[in-house]
Amino acid sequence: MSALDSGTAERRRQFAEEARSERPDLALLCLLLGAEAGPVGPAEVRPVTPGEAVPDPYGIDAAQIELDRLAGLLPYGSRSPAAWASALAELLGGRCGFGGSSGDYQRLDSSLLQQVLRRRRGLPILLSVVWIEVARRAGAPVYGVALPGHFVVGFGDRERPVLADPFAGGAPLTGQDAELLVTGATGAALEPSMMTPARPLEIVLRILNNVRAWAAARPERTDVALWAVELSLLLPSHPARLRFERAQLLVQRGEFLRGAAEMEEYAEILDGIEPTTAENIRRKAHAARALLN
Repeated sequence: MSALDSGTAERRRQFAEEARSERPDLALLCLLLGAEAGPVGPAEVRPVTPGEAVPDPYGIDAAQIELDRLAGLLPYGSRSPAAWASALAELLGGRCGFGGSSGDYQRLDSSLLQQVLRRRRGLPILLSVVWIEVARRAGAPVYGVALPGHFVVGFGDRERPVLADPFAGGAPLTGQDAELLVTGATGAALEPSMMTPARPLEIVLRILNNVRAWAAARPERTDVALWAVELSLLLPSHPARLRFERAQLLVQRGEFLRGAAEMEEYAEILDGIEPTTAENIRRKAHAARALLN
């Protein structure tokens, strides 16, 4: 990992510990992820007197309180899955205005839970996290459904779920609607396996993949790409190629020796599997070291 200040190192330790816990806390993982982008804006922190420490600079505690508050606004009492979906749509999509549009895909804060709670705008997966966490706190049988290209939420029976689209303000989704979403994204038919409830770590990795994609389109934001890769590497299960991606980012950021060393370490892993690829990576490492001359 890169040299980290003590605050970042502690958040990374907490992220890794939570990711390896028996029941990972989705909201906490997403908020620790969001903290990597830096402190929230001045308007999001209560006024402080000179010399007073800012109590929650990354908005983690405030976001948890907001999720609790939203859950408390749901009508009390047992209800059917369809009624849960309707109540969440009325509260979050209607009264609170949570939703998304094409422009939200161009913003990093659309992938940061703190900012999604503040702006009430975000990517489908982050809006779904808001729905999941608010509904879960209220006792709803809710889960995420990671359809290819579009994340939604499900309620009730996982064989015949009631689906809703938080990106569209909570619009209900029929099976045919879900089929059209998948076909539009992949050209393939909806498979039953696509309806499997998404586990918290799968959701977090998908969010980090979105952040990496955002940064990849902006070569000047290698800082964002690097922390997204480094958090991905802290997850118990992650693509091994991320180690090579991290090494490339280090080189791009001028850390030639460290980047080259990590490329060589990755090449050793590949030696017995893909020797040709390993040799190509060693050449890249040699080229990185040459940039010091």
